[in-house]
Amino acid sequence: MAEGTPVLEVRDLNVYYGQSHALQGVNMMLQSGVHSVVGRNGMGKTTLCKAIMGLEPVASGTISFQGQAINGRNPADVARMGIGYVPQGRRIWRSLSVDEHLRLVEGQGGVWTIERIYGTFPRLAERRSNLGSQLSGGEQQMLAIARALLLNPRLLVMDEPTEGLAPVIVQQLESMLIRLGEEGGIDVLMIEQNIGV
Repeated sequence: MAEGTPVLEVRDLNVYYGQSHALQGVNMMLQSGVHSVVGRNGMGKTTLCKAIMGLEPVASGTISFQGQAINGRNPADVARMGIGYVPQGRRIWRSLSVDEHLRLVEGQGGVWTIERIYGTFPRLAERRSNLGSQLSGGEQQMLAIARALLLNPRLLVMDEPTEGLAPVIVQQLESMLIRLGEEGGIDVLMIEQNIGV
C-alpha cells in the first residue's frame, strides 16, 4: 500500500433493497486507527458493512481497500484481501467449544495465533472448553472478535459489537480496540448505535 493511501475508501456508494434506496451517495475515507460510524436504527449502517464485505450488491459507487477496488468481489475474496468481519448478533455455534471455534479458523499464518488470542482475551482461555451456549453475551462477542482476528486482517469491520453488553464489558471491549489500534498492524471500523462508545 502506497504511503497516504487510505485503508478503506467509499465513494458515492448506492445500495438498494428492491425499490428502497438503502444507501445514497455515501462517502467515507479511513486512514489508520479506530473509526466509528454512529447512527440510529434503519440508517444503513449494517448495509454499509455488508456492502464492504461483498455480502450486499452495490448499485453504483466504489469501495476500495488499500487502493484496490473490491466492488463485486465475493465475501471470501474480500476476507482473503485482509478485511475481517464481526457481524451483528455474534453468530457463534452453540454446540462448539471456544477452542473448537478458534481451531476452525486457525492455520492462516500471521501474527494472530490461538495463543495470542488467549493472551488478549484471558476470559476465553479460562472458558476454552465451554460450549457457545454456555458463554455470556460478552464472552460470545470476544469469541466472535477472536475468530475474525485469527484471519489476520488488516481492517476489522465490526457491526454493533457492544449491542446488549453490560457497561463493564463495553469498557473492556473499548480498551481492547484502542490497544489494537495503538499496536498498529490492524485498523478498525466500528458500526454503532451507542454514541457513548
